[in-house]
Amino acid sequence: MAAVLFSGCAAVPPAAIMKPATLYEASLVNTANNQPATPAALATQLAGADVIVIGEYHGHQAAHLLQSRLQAALHRIRPEQVLALEAFDVDRQAVIDDYLAGKLGEDELIEDAAAWDNYKASYRPLLEFARHRQAPVIAANAPADVVRCVGRHGPEYLDSLSPSRRALLPESPFRDVPGYREKFFDRLGHNAHGEESGATRSRLENAYQAQLLRDNTMADQVLRSLQDYPGYQVLMVTGTFHSEQRLGITAILEQRAPGLEVVVISPVILTDDDQAPAPAAYRDQGDYIYFIQPLPERFLDEQRRNAAIKHQFSKARQQECR
Repeated sequence: MAAVLFSGCAAVPPAAIMKPATLYEASLVNTANNQPATPAALATQLAGADVIVIGEYHGHQAAHLLQSRLQAALHRIRPEQVLALEAFDVDRQAVIDDYLAGKLGEDELIEDAAAWDNYKASYRPLLEFARHRQAPVIAANAPADVVRCVGRHGPEYLDSLSPSRRALLPESPFRDVPGYREKFFDRLGHNAHGEESGATRSRLENAYQAQLLRDNTMADQVLRSLQDYPGYQVLMVTGTFHSEQRLGITAILEQRAPGLEVVVISPVILTDDDQAPAPAAYRDQGDYIYFIQPLPERFLDEQRRNAAIKHQFSKARQQECR
C-alpha cells in the first residue's frame, strides 16, 4: 500500500482535503501520502489486492454510498468479485443464494434472511449490483443467536451445538490478536485487566469472546471465499471496529494467511467544529480513510435513552439458549 495515487505529486496540505458538506458525502484519502482519492482512482490502485475491507458506521449514508461506488469501480477493472457482508449471518447463506437465483422476492429475502432493519437503505444497492452481475454474495457474520448465547454463557456454549451448526463456524472461533482486548474493553469503559467483581468480569469476558467469534467467523468466510472462487477479489463490508487499526478481521486474516494483500478503508467522523483534517493523524486507522459527517444524536433525554437500551436488552433476554 506504499504505492501513491498520483505519482510525482507532493503531499497535499491538510487544507486541500475537503470536509464533507452533506451526510451523503465522504472525503476519501490515501493515508500513505495524504492524497485525496476518488473511487475510480482507488479502484485502479487496488485492482491487485486480494481482500478489501471497508469499515462503516452502520446506517451512515456516506459510508454506504462510498461502498456502492467503490464496488462498481472495482468491478469494472476486475469483474471477478465476491461481496461479503457482516449484515447477513452464515446460517442464512442458502436464502441469499435463492434470492440471487431468482427464487425469492426481496421481502422474502428480508424475512427469511433476518435482514437488518436498514437493509433497503444501506445494503440493497450492494446486493442488487452483485445480483445483476452474477457475482457471489457471502453471508459472513456468525449466527446472531450463537453470538448472543456465547455472550451469556461463554465459549463453552459452542459444545452444545449440533455438528452441522458447529461446522458453520471456524475451527478456532476465538483466535485473539494483540491489542484488540485492550481496545475492546476501553470502548466499554473498563480496563482489560481490571478488578471488577466475579460476575461483572465474567460478563465482560464473555462479551469479548462473542466479539472474537464474530471476527473469526467473518475472517473465515473471507478465506473460504478465496478458496471457493480462485482469482476473485473479496470486498468485505463490516462495522469499522471489526477492521480499523488492522485489528479484528484484518489481524486474523494476516495471522491465518500472511501472504494475502489486505487493504483496510476506515471512516473518520468530523464535526462542524473540527479543523481541516490532517490525514496523517489517522494513518493507523487504515490504508485509506474517508471523512464523514456525524449522524444526529438519537437521544438528548437520558431517561428515554436508558429506556430504549433497557427495551433492547429485554427483547434479547426473552430469547433462550438451548
